[in-house]
Amino acid sequence: MDPSNTTLHPSVLVVDDHDIFRERLARALRDRGFEVRTAATLEAARAMVLEDSPEKVILDLRLPEGSGLQLLQEIHSFDPTVEVVVLTGYGSIATAVDAMRLGAVNYLSKPADADEILAAFARNHTPPLDPPEPTYPTASLARAEWEHIHRVLSDCGGNVSKAARILGVHRRSLQRKLQKYPPIT
Repeated sequence: MDPSNTTLHPSVLVVDDHDIFRERLARALRDRGFEVRTAATLEAARAMVLEDSPEKVILDLRLPEGSGLQLLQEIHSFDPTVEVVVLTGYGSIATAVDAMRLGAVNYLSKPADADEILAAFARNHTPPLDPPEPTYPTASLARAEWEHIHRVLSDCGGNVSKAARILGVHRRSLQRKLQKYPPIT
């Protein structure tokens, strides 16, 4: 890297057991100015993290000796500021949720190129948009009464007499109300 270059890019650790993918990704990141180290195993990655914690990690989910999620936990217990993007060829919603809960900033399916991975890191730094306040339509009094009656009736196991006693109305009045269609709003 050119010492006269004033643009500092973070250090990146690429952890993947697929040699060709790992080296191509590392080369692409180096071409973009990143300081890149690579590891093919969990053990080698652990040693590199303990030796000199990287700022970013690109982590394969499935490695021969175990899960990348285990390494993700270890990385964050050692240095919680490390940003991790998890890559996998075997994506599922469950593993994506697990990765995000353990602190991954993003989760991508393979094949992913350097630009996609860098964009995944960048999305972590984009401030979330303020969601608009939800507007819930207010139920009419008739609709609220109808829903309450049906909830009480359900709680009573469909026993109209018991529901009428709880609601404090005559059984026949409750039966008439139950024969009506529900109000729209």
